[in-house]
Amino acid sequence: MQVPENYKYTEEHEWVSVENNIATVGITDYAQGELGDVVFVELPQVNTTLTQMDAFGTIEAVKAVSDLFAPVSGTVIEINEILVDSPETVNRDPYGEGWMIKIQMSDASELNNLLGAEDYKSKIN
Repeated sequence: MQVPENYKYTEEHEWVSVENNIATVGITDYAQGELGDVVFVELPQVNTTLTQMDAFGTIEAVKAVSDLFAPVSGTVIEINEILVDSPETVNRDPYGEGWMIKIQMSDASELNNLLGAEDYKSKIN
């Protein structure tokens, strides 16, 4: 199971990768494995303002439906359109093509509230 070292994680199994104050968000390899085959992903509209740990959408799998939570506050600047027609991309490549949203962060210090890779690994093992 992959847990990229340079990402941050939520207790609810979202990951965030940051570059130039833009946070790319998705669900972890562990989460997609627990959910099983993803059949639908509901994402917010571009320009939606999110607060850290707000639900921003849902992910539906054969086994369950789960809320998705924003790891950081800010404005949604992009959604992954691939997931509309191919939600199973989340299963195949959760840290790559399976990303969900990009957020222009409003408070980078919120990253300090998230788990590092080692803490996240401890949580799931």
